[in-house]
Amino acid sequence: MANTLQPLVSGRRNALDWWLRERVWPSPFHILLSFATLALVVPICVKIANWAIFDAVFVSTGPESCRDAVGACWAVIAEKHRVILFGLYPFDEQWRPTLAVAIYLITVIVTLTPRFWSLRLLVPLWTIAVFVIGALMYGGIGPLRIVPTTEWGGLALTMIMFSGTVILGFPIAVLLALGRRSHLALLRSVSVVLIETLRGVPLITILFVAVNVFPLFLPAGTNVDKLLRVTIGIAIFFACYQAETIRGGLQAVPEGQYEAAKALGLRYWQMTGRIILPQALRIAFPAIMNHVIAAMKNTSFVMIIGLFDILTATTAVMQDPVWRKYYVEAYTFAGFVYFAFGFALSIYARLMERRMNKGYVS
Repeated sequence: MANTLQPLVSGRRNALDWWLRERVWPSPFHILLSFATLALVVPICVKIANWAIFDAVFVSTGPESCRDAVGACWAVIAEKHRVILFGLYPFDEQWRPTLAVAIYLITVIVTLTPRFWSLRLLVPLWTIAVFVIGALMYGGIGPLRIVPTTEWGGLALTMIMFSGTVILGFPIAVLLALGRRSHLALLRSVSVVLIETLRGVPLITILFVAVNVFPLFLPAGTNVDKLLRVTIGIAIFFACYQAETIRGGLQAVPEGQYEAAKALGLRYWQMTGRIILPQALRIAFPAIMNHVIAAMKNTSFVMIIGLFDILTATTAVMQDPVWRKYYVEAYTFAGFVYFAFGFALSIYARLMERRMNKGYVS
């Protein structure tokens, strides 16, 4: 038995030795750099661990138990988490956004799973999900009382704006990218002007226009919901940035692919939808996911116009003079929520890149 295991153990030891020589200390300079990095990082990590875990207060009956604490006071999260996660949503109705977020996450997970990639499944799924989430959040159906969008907030509002941004913005981005490469001068000019104009102004400007300027152009008595206006504004901003990424992917597709598609007798939209666009999206996928993650974080800008996303709700919590001194813990919690979703998207992006590199298309 020992003779049988000896080659396996020896092989693993050799692999470890190779990894250490190639990746950790291939030269004396790298050995010195590794130890210098450890000497810098380890003390910082120890201090953070002591503050965040070992010397922290996690549960308390009030702020008095945190006054003498050496570390973090995570009790502020236990005390204020409902405001951070739900904003101004009525306290006794907060089960509704909780259920809405759960339905949303399940729908997103199904959508991102390759085995379920079928329009026959995803279109009805999202149609039902949007209806149910809207009914839960707004109410007015059965025993659910109406909660206007001005009272929506927290995590649910962030997820709604993020999904609306991507779902509305991505098709616009594809059309703008195709328009900018069009041989029709008018279509190309309109696409260029729209992309360059909106990329050249801050997102805050677009939000200001959506909230304060756009209603001035509506007929008297007409009102478009503030949340809808803001979501459309962020979606168009996202589309203009994403359009340039997709255009780069289109330019990277070999010219022979266009010629082969034309030789097969495919029309423009057939060639684009079946041959060119899938290759362009595959090439540009890392940059596309980068803009998607950025779109999630851009939802935090709505705090400037008074919508209570998770970051605005956290800021509101810190107005309580009893808990105000623990703002670092509150913002750390909000940052962790953003990080969790962003990191999950990053992991998914890497998995999809590996899948595409293996030649899978579905």
